[in-house]
Amino acid sequence: MTKVTAKEIAQFRSQLAEDPIAMETLDLIEDCEGDLEDAAMTLAIRSGQEPEIANSEWLEDLAKRWRSVICQQEFRDDLLNDSISSMLAHLKTMPTFPGMLATPLLMYVLKQGVNNFCEPLDLVTDNPITS
Repeated sequence: MTKVTAKEIAQFRSQLAEDPIAMETLDLIEDCEGDLEDAAMTLAIRSGQEPEIANSEWLEDLAKRWRSVICQQEFRDDLLNDSISSMLAHLKTMPTFPGMLATPLLMYVLKQGVNNFCEPLDLVTDNPITS
């Protein structure tokens, strides 16, 4: 289980105050007591997805499927500084990405550690980790 604290949720609220969907998502994460997997599962069902595996595995699998997008160097520096607004905006432009899940997905990546999360891709692409 990946949990975020009330303080972390507040930090995201300050970054995403202009995004009503992100604010609604953060409300749900609070309702789930900071449990990102529970919140993501609820959002997935609301968005018409039909997850068939355990909550923790489903969010992790979603993150892995989008690793090549999330770990693009142009966004990595922002993520390393706990700033998700540019990556969130980018994900929402992608028609195949389930937009409602962007906030918990990026919070999950930050909790894993951006460089740790991106390391498997870096090893394959021979792209050395910077920072």
